[in-house]
Amino acid sequence: MTNDPPTNAIASLAHPGADGLRDIRPPVEIPSLWPWIGLALGIVALTTMAFLAWKYWLNRRTHPRMPPPIPAHVRAKLKLQQALALIARPEPFCTLVSNTIRLYLEEQFTFHAPERTTEEFLYELQDTNLLSPDQKESLGDFLKRCDLVKFARYEPGEPELRNLHASAVRLVEETEPFPDSPAANAPDRVRNAEHATP
Repeated sequence: MTNDPPTNAIASLAHPGADGLRDIRPPVEIPSLWPWIGLALGIVALTTMAFLAWKYWLNRRTHPRMPPPIPAHVRAKLKLQQALALIARPEPFCTLVSNTIRLYLEEQFTFHAPERTTEEFLYELQDTNLLSPDQKESLGDFLKRCDLVKFARYEPGEPELRNLHASAVRLVEETEPFPDSPAANAPDRVRNAEHATP
């Protein structure tokens, strides 16, 4: 005796009746990944921009931009202009003018002027060709006249002090660097000559 299922059950499974029919299911909508990818890229971009802005702000806060240094000749002229306010007091006037010129020469030509006596400084000056003979003579006369006021209690009148001031300004103007000077253009000439060499 076999345990075969009844024939009616098989027939009903193979051919369901009118009430057993199933309709075709609608297509399943697969969500697109593009909106999610766009959102992720946007978040990454915003995060990167925020990080870079924070680094920029932090860098500016810890390293504030320094103004460019004022050239030695500009500072010397400003100090000499300020010295005119002391012209009624010969000793402070001559001290400020003399110290200004000494500091200017040290910064401009690396002379050791401020810490030396006038005699020592003028002796060192003999070996340099950075100043012309006339400039050396004028500078020596200027420093000696300042020393007379500072140390020998000599009291010159205002015209003499103005003359002293004018010689200090003239020395700065004669020795200040000029952008179009041959010394300033020397590196360009060397570079051009190297490129011109076959």
